[in-house]
Amino acid sequence: MNDHPSKTLATFAAQLCFEDIPDAVVRRAEDLFLDWFGSAVAGKGARPVETIERFARAMGPGEGKAEVLVSRRRTTPLFAAMVNAAASHFAEQDDVHNGSVFHPAAVVFPPALAVAQELGRSGKEFLVAVVAGYEVGIRIGEFLGRSHYKVFHTTGTVGTVAAAAATGRLLGLTPEQMLDAFGSAGTQAAGLWEFLRDAADSKQLHTAHAAASGLMAAYLAQDGFTGAKHILEGPQGMAAGMTREADPSRLTDRLGERWALAETSFKFHASCRHTHPAADALLQIVSQHNLTPQDIASVRTLVHQGAIDVLGPVVDPRTVHQAKFSMGTVLGLVAQFHRAGMKEFADHFNDPGIAGFRGKVSMELDEEVDRAYPARWIGKAIVRTVDGREFHGRVDEPKGDPGNTLSRMELEQKVMRLADFSGGATLQEMQLASERIWNLASDRPVGHFLVGG
Repeated sequence: MNDHPSKTLATFAAQLCFEDIPDAVVRRAEDLFLDWFGSAVAGKGARPVETIERFARAMGPGEGKAEVLVSRRRTTPLFAAMVNAAASHFAEQDDVHNGSVFHPAAVVFPPALAVAQELGRSGKEFLVAVVAGYEVGIRIGEFLGRSHYKVFHTTGTVGTVAAAAATGRLLGLTPEQMLDAFGSAGTQAAGLWEFLRDAADSKQLHTAHAAASGLMAAYLAQDGFTGAKHILEGPQGMAAGMTREADPSRLTDRLGERWALAETSFKFHASCRHTHPAADALLQIVSQHNLTPQDIASVRTLVHQGAIDVLGPVVDPRTVHQAKFSMGTVLGLVAQFHRAGMKEFADHFNDPGIAGFRGKVSMELDEEVDRAYPARWIGKAIVRTVDGREFHGRVDEPKGDPGNTLSRMELEQKVMRLADFSGGATLQEMQLASERIWNLASDRPVGHFLVGG
């Protein structure tokens, strides 16, 4: 039995080397970086993101080596990480790890990229830091479990420590310093789901805070600032205050053998991941039976409790972003357009037909689906048509999961659509970024992607 899992996990993050990481995991990390890059660019013009960028511009230096993607300016790593983290969590297209119900990219890549640019670190060093952040964050999410997610936005809480791990690896922290960084990060961990009820902007604040606070924790540790040594499992640590079911064994589960990063899923629909299994199941039905929304009298979605907890409060979405957490809206778009992408949400989320379809959709707790969650996100839907027919759809791996993943061509198409939608980058710029990302595993400095020089 490991009596100090926080230390074991911190030591792993501090000592991870490029040679330790299998090639397939490195390739997956590159894929995830491109996916994140597209999501970050897609945040350009979003009101909450632009608000955070104005704050960063007012409070932070107007020059530095770290780039802010949405405004194409440079500043210090702290403020670049803050804005890029907010930007990448707006479009609801960033990645998710099923078992931890955690969006690693939005909190790992922003500090890692900013610090790598500031320090002139190589692509290899950047990728090692990213892997460290993913492995740490995912395991802490699994450790805190389902009861944590019921109240806390795991990406905001766990993400703070994941950001510290990625930053700390780039700073070359010792295992002891990394443990201090975890302690300082964990004591700042925050993020509550209540914002969804009010269509508030807090989701972007969660990732901005996590990325910036984790980065700060690592820099402080480098300078001798100490943190709690048992911040995860201690009697007054994160688990004690944030969950009822902590499993410390998950923190060190096959470290160096099981690569949790490779288990991370891409998002196909531009909505909360809890909607995706049912959306894919409905898409299966309407495609096979050539149904239109007008043909459908009702849709029963059979879901896990986490979906009910997060999506249940959103019954009358007032904004595009809140609509992405509305099961009825997502399924209405899928029934009408066979996809729930950025354009569909922006142009049609509150159309009379889509609003009317919401009333046809219900969520019901399903024992099989709930038992499988969060390791597997099974999608089930039952459609009853206006003429009395009944159709059942089932998806065991939603589009984007590791067993039903996006190819590199599909990833490129996705990020091109995101950039085109927001106007955050040209097609040529995204193509060049893609080529650089596919060849990131080198000793050359990471450099800049949209800011010249």
